[in-house]
Amino acid sequence: MDTVAHHGRTTAYRNAPGDGSGPVALYVHGSGGTHRLWSHQYRPEGPAHPAVALDLSGHGDSEDVATVPGSDTLDAYAEDVAAVARATDADVLVGNSLGGAVAQWVALEADWRPDALVLSGTGPALPVFDGLLAWLQDDFERAVDFLHGRDRLFHTDDESLRSPSRDQLRAVGRRVTRRDFQTCDRFDVTGRLSAIDAPTLALCGEHDRLAPRSDHEALARELPLGEFAVVADAAHLAMLERPSAFNSVVAGFLADVLGA
Repeated sequence: MDTVAHHGRTTAYRNAPGDGSGPVALYVHGSGGTHRLWSHQYRPEGPAHPAVALDLSGHGDSEDVATVPGSDTLDAYAEDVAAVARATDADVLVGNSLGGAVAQWVALEADWRPDALVLSGTGPALPVFDGLLAWLQDDFERAVDFLHGRDRLFHTDDESLRSPSRDQLRAVGRRVTRRDFQTCDRFDVTGRLSAIDAPTLALCGEHDRLAPRSDHEALARELPLGEFAVVADAAHLAMLERPSAFNSVVAGFLADVLGA
């Protein structure tokens, strides 16, 4: 893992240079995740290289930051992304769930702008089920179980995907994961999307119940250069569940908009 120091903390990231022939894709994980979410994207079979995947503050190998949930946390996570983007000369932001909210926040609020965006498992607002927010406070294992219910994080019942996902949430821990989901719940850029002028792909897992098709269609409809696509037989974490299909769609989009 490489690191970059900024704003009094250190952010860690995985850098896969490849042959250096294409745009630099920077991947941003979601709530309770780390850079490992993107293991099929920063490998050689991924859709773009060089490829970079970061750990947001308080996740994985990155130092934490003292923020309250909501715009304060979004600002901090956007600082993480912008610092890594500058350190790696990134061109494209790819975000999942909370990472998609952070990517939108970067495009609206940060002093670094991507040339293109891929937003997966996300929307212009990300309301969270009240029960999940309560369980994240009082019964973390019930929250983990809820997220791994059918067609939430995964469509498949394959334990080779589900078990590491559960372990990852536990490793990040209740406090940071709760902050993430509270930040999702307070995120809403509805009405501001017209200010994002980068070509953007809204990429939906067919069966995603956490961020359904309608959220992605809203992004594609309201963004000036928005497009919409679906990954079949997948839910919220399509990049893990159907990596070949996910990578193919992203590669095709980048080829169309950047000539990658």
